[in-house]
Amino acid sequence: MAGAKREADLYPPLKKWLERDGYEVRSEVNDCDVVARRGDELVVIELKRAINIDLLLQVVKRQQMRAAVYAAVPSPKTRDKRWRGLERLLKRLEVGLILVYMDAPTPLVEVAFHPMKSARRTQAAPTGRLLREMDGRSLDCNMGGSVGRPLMTAYRESALAVAAGLERLGVAAPRELTALGISKKAGEILRANHYGWFERLGVAKYGLTKDGHKALEQFGELAEMWREKLDKAQQSA
Repeated sequence: MAGAKREADLYPPLKKWLERDGYEVRSEVNDCDVVARRGDELVVIELKRAINIDLLLQVVKRQQMRAAVYAAVPSPKTRDKRWRGLERLLKRLEVGLILVYMDAPTPLVEVAFHPMKSARRTQAAPTGRLLREMDGRSLDCNMGGSVGRPLMTAYRESALAVAAGLERLGVAAPRELTALGISKKAGEILRANHYGWFERLGVAKYGLTKDGHKALEQFGELAEMWREKLDKAQQSA
């Protein structure tokens, strides 16, 4: 497919198109490439450079959730017999198809067809996990369809918020961070120290490591958001 060298190339125009239609968009949420929400409407989209078996396996798995499931691929140069067969297969699977015209001066997005309404059984648990993860993220810091780069998850964001708090206070106890409105789980995050960002500097006292300072630089946009929140919290205290 011309125009899209990586799956991640499809994400910016798709995100812009969804947001223009009033959706809140997050990428790489619980293994889903793209998740969009508008009110009670939930949409899950898997990105691929072509319709293949991996894509089919992914979209069928996503149908466990109470969401409209779509596949998004670059628009084909020709819509031959094989392409029409793939479209029929997606329709049989009750999966929608989104085409991204990457060769246009400005990439265009078109819904080839929506998923058919179905009485198939869905599961509340994976849907709930997806929504909680989505709600736990303040910004969309990932790139849908990307590989080989650290993902900003809700947990990683909470850890980054704790790092921003320690950057502000220097050395602090979990209760001091919680008092700033950072996270009720600040103590658990500090003790677990999954990313090596924190170090214990006394009884219930913690500080930032070099890796912690680097993380604040790496995820600068999110770190700045938490710094602004801390400013407001200290001003109102």
